[in-house]
Amino acid sequence: MRISAVAKFVGLVLAVACGAGRAVEPPPIRIGEISSYSALPLGTRGYRQGWELARDEINGNGGVLGRKLEIIARDDAGKPDVAITAAGQLVDGEQVDLLTGTILSHVGLAVADFAKQKRTFFLASQPLTDALIWEKGNRYTFRLRPSTYTQASILAKEAAKFPARRWATIAPNYEFGQAAVASFKRELKRLKPDVEFVSEQWPPLGKIDAGAVVQAMMAESPDAIFNATFGADLAKFVREGSTRKAFANRAVVSILSGEPEYLAPLRDEAPPGWLVTGYPWSEIKTQAHDAFLQAYVARFKEPPNIGALIGYTNTLVLAKAIEMAGSTKTDDLIKAMEHLKVDTPVGPIAFRAIDHQSTMGVYVGRLAVRDGQGVMTDWRYVDGADYQPADAEVMAKLKN
Repeated sequence: MRISAVAKFVGLVLAVACGAGRAVEPPPIRIGEISSYSALPLGTRGYRQGWELARDEINGNGGVLGRKLEIIARDDAGKPDVAITAAGQLVDGEQVDLLTGTILSHVGLAVADFAKQKRTFFLASQPLTDALIWEKGNRYTFRLRPSTYTQASILAKEAAKFPARRWATIAPNYEFGQAAVASFKRELKRLKPDVEFVSEQWPPLGKIDAGAVVQAMMAESPDAIFNATFGADLAKFVREGSTRKAFANRAVVSILSGEPEYLAPLRDEAPPGWLVTGYPWSEIKTQAHDAFLQAYVARFKEPPNIGALIGYTNTLVLAKAIEMAGSTKTDDLIKAMEHLKVDTPVGPIAFRAIDHQSTMGVYVGRLAVRDGQGVMTDWRYVDGADYQPADAEVMAKLKN
């Protein structure tokens, strides 16, 4: 009986030990993610798939610091107030370790301010406005995508080579559009002082009256056009402009228009010859990008768009930052991010300590139609590190 009792006791101890072993699995790292899933479904669908792919690859390799990544997503509906509510639910209700995401610039600014008030780490993945890192920047907010300043500066350098002197601009009347036009005008005037801007069109985001806009623009007889519309607004502008021959014998410079999510709806109506920034996914031949492309297509049975690339890269950045920090504490993450270097599908990038902007670069090239679909040709990758403002200029902006 005594032996039997001992055996039962040992068995009980082993059972408890085994159960305890399962119970001590460390909790996941909880990431609160916010984006305009319902307002911009085409781009954000790829974005979600991108971060899902990266999350699962990281977790499949053991996670970060021995913990799995758990990403809790919320839809901001393209509205700052909805985004703030979502951020509050994630931080206070879900107890996430950090925040990431957003795509529209005014939404990104709202979440950045929330992060500052809550002293919560925030990696803005897609909003482009310069104010996010300069005039309205804060120590808790970092930004992945190349800024409006970077993309507009690259385009302005190319535009300065054109003989055109009289320019028209068209952009959505909100934070991104205003910043894109301001940056392009400032840089082009610096490079070519004799240019003048004879027309500025500011349609409301998502509600462009393309016929009226094109008519007003053409009334000023510009030599060239700078465009910052995107999504459905871009498609309407292109179709109306093509019908009215607004682009004939005129140079057009267009930010974001080479991105697959904006070219897809245009199909063979994509305007050939436009100088654009974008993402020529099918022509990038590097080992890092090939690995991402093959994994993405194998899982989702479709090619990636720029949102997919950003979602994937954004998650790699977060994982690397947490690993370097050795924790998910906000102050530790900030210190790690200010010296972070990450290998990505587009090559190595780093984050600047002075303004928390990444050095992720930009693909710039020309639009063409191939097999009934708009594509980028004659493209090149421009390192974002080569198009950042000097420290003195950044410091002046931070003081304002």
